Amino acid sequence: MLLAEEATGVDRLTDAIGVFNNDYFWLWLIIPLLAIVSLYITIRTGGVQFRMIPEMFRVIRSKPEIAPDGKKAVSSLQAFMISAAARIGTGNIIGVSIAISLGGPGAVFWMWVMALVVCGASFVESTLAQLYKVRDPAGYRGGPAYYIEKGLGQRWLAVVFAVVLILTFPMVFNAVQSNTISGALANSGDQIGMQASDSMLFAGVVGAGIVVLTALVIFGGVRRIANTAQALIPFFAGLYVVIGLILMAVNWREVPGMFTTIVEHAFGVREFAGAALGVVIIQGVRRGMFSNEAGLGSAPNAAASASVTHPAKQGLVQTLGVYLDTLVICSITAFIILLGQQEINGELQSDLTQFALTAQLGPWALHLMTVIILLVAFTSVLGNYYYGESNIEYLSSNERVLFVYKCVFLVATFLGSLGEISLIWTLADTTMGMMAMVNLIAIAPLTVIACRLLKDYNDQRRQGLDPVFTRDRLPDVRGIECWEPKAPSQSAQERPTS
Repeated sequence: MLLAEEATGVDRLTDAIGVFNNDYFWLWLIIPLLAIVSLYITIRTGGVQFRMIPEMFRVIRSKPEIAPDGKKAVSSLQAFMISAAARIGTGNIIGVSIAISLGGPGAVFWMWVMALVVCGASFVESTLAQLYKVRDPAGYRGGPAYYIEKGLGQRWLAVVFAVVLILTFPMVFNAVQSNTISGALANSGDQIGMQASDSMLFAGVVGAGIVVLTALVIFGGVRRIANTAQALIPFFAGLYVVIGLILMAVNWREVPGMFTTIVEHAFGVREFAGAALGVVIIQGVRRGMFSNEAGLGSAPNAAASASVTHPAKQGLVQTLGVYLDTLVICSITAFIILLGQQEINGELQSDLTQFALTAQLGPWALHLMTVIILLVAFTSVLGNYYYGESNIEYLSSNERVLFVYKCVFLVATFLGSLGEISLIWTLADTTMGMMAMVNLIAIAPLTVIACRLLKDYNDQRRQGLDPVFTRDRLPDVRGIECWEPKAPSQSAQERPTS
């Protein structure tokens, strides 16, 4: 009886937070703010996310310098991989499943639109993170907390952002990742007759295993995180895309109808499980932000760690990550679900992708998807940890504080595997919205500085140079700690661009 009452209490709390998120917070505040700021940035930058796509691929090959500890600093590609580790995770698989189950196929369309519009915000926030980064023994660190304090001069708002990010990524989002791993392994266990989904012991064992693996990586520092992400992400991303393309090839006759269904439901041409147009848009935008993180203020923490010659370079690289995340990985998930002819009833369903692939390819595909989910969720755990570490170091340089953070992070990882999935995702929506609100308010007035950096970058490119920035190129901008002018013999501007 007590357990039933506790379950009812959890359900009531989940419903109450869900009503607040859907009817007020996201509908009337976060989505309008995201749209207004993103459109402003797109216009102000001349559509940087569209016109500079070729440049994004060029600059990702930039080589890093040597860090103060004598080792190579984090490269542009490795910083991209750290952010991709957090981006390409459960949001791409489970998040898309939830978006479609609650908002219908039309949510996929609004996920695409959201990605295209907010790519500009991703460029601005990551460029600013590079401009206002600071040095540490392993290279650099930075992020929204740093550019809010140094660019806006608002230390109190920077502290608010840092606290909200620590609550969001290392705690709530991390619980999402470990909960997803536990659920995926439980589905595989049920397939072979273990009845794992009903076993708290099974979830506890899974949680303990995740904690051990995570501890081995995070106690090795940012380079180990970067190397692990760089090793795992290309493998599982490539494997997942190949699976999706095979499924589309097998069902090629249904592909045109699938796209038609997505567009029709996006504009409410046909009702879907009673979902109103507002619900469809909210699910698409919210799950899109959870997945690609553009405008959220998380990816800049990874972007700041890169060693590049110009802040705009990493802004372009991180913008490319939004395209990879949403237009490629999330789309593959949507296609698998919609071509898999799964029953969608308007209730939260987190395992649509697993069962859709199983229906198409057979029982073995369920276990393959479990492996993929395990990899993407684990790399997300690592990315989430690094985001938190960067902001812990902003708040305090005490090594004991960082150690306590690592321990709390591992506890949150374990507890997430045992939690109730609907409550965890609802809390994630709330903290994510709070974090996005602070970041969007900050980057709107700082966009003018990012535009000046973009102009400086393009001016040097037109001269045939590999762009190099030093802080004397923006003499009126205060708060820049790095980017010291170099002697002419050290300047990369003497070298023609490759």
